Amino acid sequence: MRTEATAALAQQLGLNKDKIRCTTLSGGSIARAYKLSDGTRRLFIKCMNASEAEILRCEQRGLQQLAETRTIRVPAIIGSGQIEEFSWLALSWHSFRPMEIAGFRELGQQLAQLHGLLGCQFGLEENNFIGRTRQINQQTSDWTTFFFQHRLGVQLDLMDRNHPGHEWRLQLENLHERWQQQFADYRPEASLLHGDLWSGNVGLASDDQPMVFDPAVHYGDRECDLAMTDLFGGFGDTFYAHYQEAWPLSPGWPERRRFYQLYHLLNHANLFGGHYVQACKQRIRELGLQI
Repeated sequence: MRTEATAALAQQLGLNKDKIRCTTLSGGSIARAYKLSDGTRRLFIKCMNASEAEILRCEQRGLQQLAETRTIRVPAIIGSGQIEEFSWLALSWHSFRPMEIAGFRELGQQLAQLHGLLGCQFGLEENNFIGRTRQINQQTSDWTTFFFQHRLGVQLDLMDRNHPGHEWRLQLENLHERWQQQFADYRPEASLLHGDLWSGNVGLASDDQPMVFDPAVHYGDRECDLAMTDLFGGFGDTFYAHYQEAWPLSPGWPERRRFYQLYHLLNHANLFGGHYVQACKQRIRELGLQI
């Protein structure tokens, strides 16, 4: 971040611009991240191009929605705005540590509490983002319709555009038929979800309590959050045991998990390409289809 922009941001956030120090942080694949400090206060700053301000606005709204539930902790929102060519979101600073067994126990119980907050329909009042991909949240009363139209269908359309030659969209009907063969009578409740719950979006705060961030909030099948935790690993048996103790999962969960993980694999393929394209093909084959 340029010196002039750093000083302007510090002033807007009430920091001492004469003592400000801006440190670039690593790890993000979508936004740029910084630690802003004046020796007294420290803040986490997330920046994107001004043209992508809506992504940060949706993230801010998602954090607010999660905070209001008082079930699962998120960083506090300090402020947001735009300076010159970039938009920014300022959050409370936390020196996160890797999750431990006690933290996973708490997280499992808290996530079940979050999922216990039910909506009347699947989706949300507004669209938001999963990474840089717009996530369509058109409210729908039927879960299967919502998932195949607004989750898998959207991603498969993007795959045809980004990775042509494999007739990705044509897989939707086959996937839907396979789902109906196994889960025609499955009727989940519309739970409030984090939406992007992988290990990189979870940390242990200084008081040993788990905290989540970078949400893609909507109402959906609670198994979707759990499927994401399992896709890239890192959560462990304690987390799942305490979630199930609080709210046991329905029969067929391991099979449905593979469909829900396909959504995130497709999104990663659309965002990053590379080996994720092959991972999508492999997952579709694992579901008994040809591609």
